[in-house]
Amino acid sequence: MKNVEYLWTLLAIPTQLNQPQYFPSNLSLKPLKCRFYFLTLFSTLYSVLIMSISSPLPQETRVMVGMSGGVDSSVTALLLQQQGYLVEGLFMKNWDEDDGTEYCSAKDDLADAQRVCDTLGITLHTANFAAEYWDNVFEYFLDEYKAGRTPNPDILCNREIKFKVFLDYAQVLGADMIATGHYVRRDDYFNNSAGSTRLLKGCDNNKDQSYFLHAVGGEQLAKTLFPVGELEKPAVRLLAEQHNLITHNKKDSTGICFIGERRFKDFLEQYLPAQEGEIVTDKGQVIGKHAGLMYHTMGQRQGLGIGGVKNAPDAPWYVVDKDLDKNQLIVVQGDQHPLLYHQRLTATDMHWINPSDQDAVFRCHAKIRYRQADQACEVTVSRDNNDSSISVIFDEPQRAVTPGQSIVLYDGEHCLGGAVIASRAN
Repeated sequence: MKNVEYLWTLLAIPTQLNQPQYFPSNLSLKPLKCRFYFLTLFSTLYSVLIMSISSPLPQETRVMVGMSGGVDSSVTALLLQQQGYLVEGLFMKNWDEDDGTEYCSAKDDLADAQRVCDTLGITLHTANFAAEYWDNVFEYFLDEYKAGRTPNPDILCNREIKFKVFLDYAQVLGADMIATGHYVRRDDYFNNSAGSTRLLKGCDNNKDQSYFLHAVGGEQLAKTLFPVGELEKPAVRLLAEQHNLITHNKKDSTGICFIGERRFKDFLEQYLPAQEGEIVTDKGQVIGKHAGLMYHTMGQRQGLGIGGVKNAPDAPWYVVDKDLDKNQLIVVQGDQHPLLYHQRLTATDMHWINPSDQDAVFRCHAKIRYRQADQACEVTVSRDNNDSSISVIFDEPQRAVTPGQSIVLYDGEHCLGGAVIASRAN
């Protein structure tokens, strides 16, 4: 009966998705585009229907859902409950934020998570992983900024906290599997003797989060369920509203993983001393002052504070490099300036989700930032056992290649893994 309820819920979605609030803000409601959108939604629901019919009833499988207090994890718990899993929730507090700030606190998110669990009639556990987050994520975050790079802590947070510490803790509580509200999918038809699975992009191209999960191992993914990865965001919000979940219209979270939407500059200067320096052009002309190199990243335009420059055209300035030795921020004018673009990069700490005898040189697609369109490239893998690096040549020059960020590799829908960008060249 649980699976019947689940399927009925999904099949009812298209007839009710007729209100503008359920559509992405960038989606035109013109008839042709609407018809295309509904066809996409029907296709998604059909794939979930087939998946549910072909899978055995999971009546004895205990699943611990990572409850964030947001709509995605709320609907994750709902869908798994409807499929017949024995569902419990766990709220992770990974940052001690009793600092009197005005931002939405863990206390508010916990209250929302508790109300959702009360509505669904499931138990909510709580756990504090702040020490693990500091040791395994935040210290790395600070070290990278000290080195002049721009890290992505969400990727490390997923690997070290959500799919390691949380998974281990859930198993201690008796869970067979965990689940999260990430917009990704598993390839359950992938056969691997090591008990791992492959990571696939989410069905919603606008919300696909495989970029952030590329550093998670296939063994951890095999122990995780991602039900909202089969749906698009408007359908997720509608399901939440239909089932009276308080999070149905809650704003999506932004900002640093578990730290929230604090003003970044104010937050960072609490932990790293800022050193003022010069802003210079690529020709070496001093045209301004910066408050600290750590506050700037490649391709940045806003917040540079550069006024009118003598003998320079009236065009925006962009960050293209940092000189750590001289503590200088290097800028150029115009978003098509050649120094903004690079066709080659090297990346270190390459992580393969499913390690195999990868060809030394192969073609694939890659992203160097979240939500970037897939970019065709050629990858060369280091064969030195002490080196986990790759070299990448793109078919087209890439804008604002940023050391410290990740390059993630794809074979169609299949996420192969990724590495941390170390350098770039033309």
